[in-house]
Amino acid sequence: MRKETNSFGRYYERQGKYNRSQELFEALLKEDRNSLDGGDKNLLQSMGNLASTFWNQGRWKDAEELEVQVMETRKRVLGEEHPDTLASIANLASTYSNQGRWKEAEELEVQVMETRKKALREEHPDTLISMANLA
Repeated sequence: MRKETNSFGRYYERQGKYNRSQELFEALLKEDRNSLDGGDKNLLQSMGNLASTFWNQGRWKDAEELEVQVMETRKRVLGEEHPDTLASIANLASTYSNQGRWKEAEELEVQVMETRKKALREEHPDTLISMANLA
C-alpha cells in the first residue's frame, strides 16, 4: 500500500495537482513518524517528497524546513559524502536559490560539486549536473 500511495503522490505532483499530492505525502509522513525512528529511509523519503510538493507550490519555508531535517539526518546516518546526502544538500540549495538567498545556495552547491568531484570524478554525470547548478 505504501508504494502505491507514494506512486500516486508523485503522479499527482507531476500533474500539478499539488494539494492531492500533499495529502498523500502527509498521510505517509504521519504513518512513518508513528511507526519508525527519524533515520528510517521511508520517513526520509516521505519528508523529501512532501518538501518537493511544497517546493512546487512555492512554499519555500515549508520546503526548507523539511529539507534541512532530511539533510541533517542523512548526514548523521549516511555520512556527508553519500549520494542521498548530497542530493538533499542540492535540494536545499535550490530552495535557497528560489528564495533569493544566493550566497547560501552557492555555498551548498560548491560543497556538493567538490564532494562529487572527489568521489566520482569531474566527468561523472552527477558532478556535471552539480557544475551546471552552480553556474
